[in-house]
Amino acid sequence: MPFSFALQFSKNLRTIDKLNPVLSKRMRLIKFPKRFLIVILTFISTCVCYIERVGFSIAYTAAADAAGVNQSSKGRILSTFYYGYACSQVPGGWAAQRIGGRKVLLLSFVLWSSTCFLVPIDPNGVMMLVLARLLVGVAQGFIFPSIHTVLAQWVPPHERSRSVSLTTSGMYLGAAVGMLVLPSLVKFKGPQSVFFAEAALGVMWSLLWYKYASDPPRSEHPKATAAGFGESLLPIKGNQKIKMENGGSTVRAAAKIPWKKIMISVPVWTIVANNFTFHYALYVLMNWLPTYFEQGLQLSLQDMGSSKMMPYLNMFLFSNIGGVIADHLITKRILSVTKTRKVLNTVGFTIASIALMALPIFRTSNGAVFCSSVALGFLALGRAGFAVNHMDIAPRYAGILMGVSNTAGTLAGIIGVDLTGKLLEAAKTASSDLSSPESWRVVFFIPGLLCVCSSFLFLLFSTGERIFD
Repeated sequence: MPFSFALQFSKNLRTIDKLNPVLSKRMRLIKFPKRFLIVILTFISTCVCYIERVGFSIAYTAAADAAGVNQSSKGRILSTFYYGYACSQVPGGWAAQRIGGRKVLLLSFVLWSSTCFLVPIDPNGVMMLVLARLLVGVAQGFIFPSIHTVLAQWVPPHERSRSVSLTTSGMYLGAAVGMLVLPSLVKFKGPQSVFFAEAALGVMWSLLWYKYASDPPRSEHPKATAAGFGESLLPIKGNQKIKMENGGSTVRAAAKIPWKKIMISVPVWTIVANNFTFHYALYVLMNWLPTYFEQGLQLSLQDMGSSKMMPYLNMFLFSNIGGVIADHLITKRILSVTKTRKVLNTVGFTIASIALMALPIFRTSNGAVFCSSVALGFLALGRAGFAVNHMDIAPRYAGILMGVSNTAGTLAGIIGVDLTGKLLEAAKTASSDLSSPESWRVVFFIPGLLCVCSSFLFLLFSTGERIFD
């Protein structure tokens, strides 16, 4: 019976194709709207990117330890990615604005996948690895500005929270999958196998994106300009004629990027401040939580099993919960866009700050995992506030704004990870070990305090209204 129904439905579509192609297209879109596919593909892209980041750290650390490379050299190689990543955020937003997010995203994946495939892991070949990681960082710096540009084009305002939350949650799922699977791949196939696996994933995603991604046709968005998405946000080269719904046409000039207005906008800087805080806390926990478990709590990561993955899985879960809640509040008109962003950002960052400051109090494995999971989970919930706000205030320039704020986020990672190392080194010099809670109190107090300050700024100065035409 289901087969006969499907067969009949297929025949009906073929008949409609001949009689009314427009109606046929609409029926197929009802079956599976294209924007859903775009969101799923961007989700997979962030997942693959974070598998690559975690994978390099795992593979290089194993190879470097086997070759007897010192910690200073390891740190230099591992940090090179973030310097390249920081440098390409704003250029990535500009390129997505001028060329198109769809094309720039594909180019980025092809570039870093090729680099992973061609460059061998040789701990003694420092210059080659530095150049390779710098190139991968530059290439991946184009990804999130491009994704924000694509989503601003395809996703209507009432679906943006859950779409952005789903897309960014791929980062946390990718980190969890990488931590769970890749150590075994290194053990049985060697460190180089991780590079090949990452390159293969990047190539497969690129093929899917090339085949299925497209710019949104104007016919699907007749009120695109008023709604703040669709073809009205696509890049324009020179002056182009745009067909009107009544059959006429008009000339639309290429939009100039309002750099000055962006740089002096208070709502933009509130987003930047919150992005800085989010990534400061995230990178400090990602890079130093293993050290806290092993030296602060005297626990073995191997004995902890899969429990060490819970903070990242919690981020994946809470990121999507935040997006669904935000869209529900907006769609049902329970709260305005502005109030929705402020509520979720404030709740997320406030609870995260409490958990961060309380983390040194927990002296058991379960307690530390629970507290860090709460901190990262509610930070992810807060992304439904500040992270989606780029597209609220400037849908046409969402990629550029994302590039500006993500540059601050990347710098926060560099500053936070380096400062934490210096604080712990000073604490170790003073007390000869890192097992006391006092050694870690300042480490987690700083991101906790930043959460309070940035959420307060967002509460005062952010807006959900469109302020850039």
